[in-house]
Amino acid sequence: MTAATPDPAPDFDRARCSVAATLAVVGEKWTLLVLREAFLGVRRFADLQRALGAPRAVLTDRLHRLVAEGLLVRVPYRAPGERERHEYRLTDRGRDLHPAVVALMQWGDRWLAGDGDPPLALTHRDCGAPVSLGLRCAAGHDVGGPREVTATPTGRPAETPATPPG
Repeated sequence: MTAATPDPAPDFDRARCSVAATLAVVGEKWTLLVLREAFLGVRRFADLQRALGAPRAVLTDRLHRLVAEGLLVRVPYRAPGERERHEYRLTDRGRDLHPAVVALMQWGDRWLAGDGDPPLALTHRDCGAPVSLGLRCAAGHDVGGPREVTATPTGRPAETPATPPG
């Protein structure tokens, strides 16, 4: 008799899934590219449009959405002799997405960049060492992949596997 294989998909409220909710906010190409530019320090509409090549209406829509979601804030500025304009600055909520964008970049560097160097290298401003992402548990252990993680629905303890008699 073989032990029952645990269901690989935990029973949780998928209507409240954080991945789905996050994708509803940032899961569109231009939105992620606007965030990438914001992380690189680009703040002004004209500079964003020049860097991205996005149609004006698309960029306007994405910026409004990012402001409405609290990821960016509009801040007025006035260049000498010009009318008042606005720049877009990351909020704490927006800055918290930096690791997610870096993870996407690193995945693309590994799987899509081809044989050459990746188009952009990230280094630590203080020491100059390359920046990379990794998962680590609260006890400090490196987590190498999904097979080293147990997904547990919140609000109830994880089910413990049945111990075979004997």
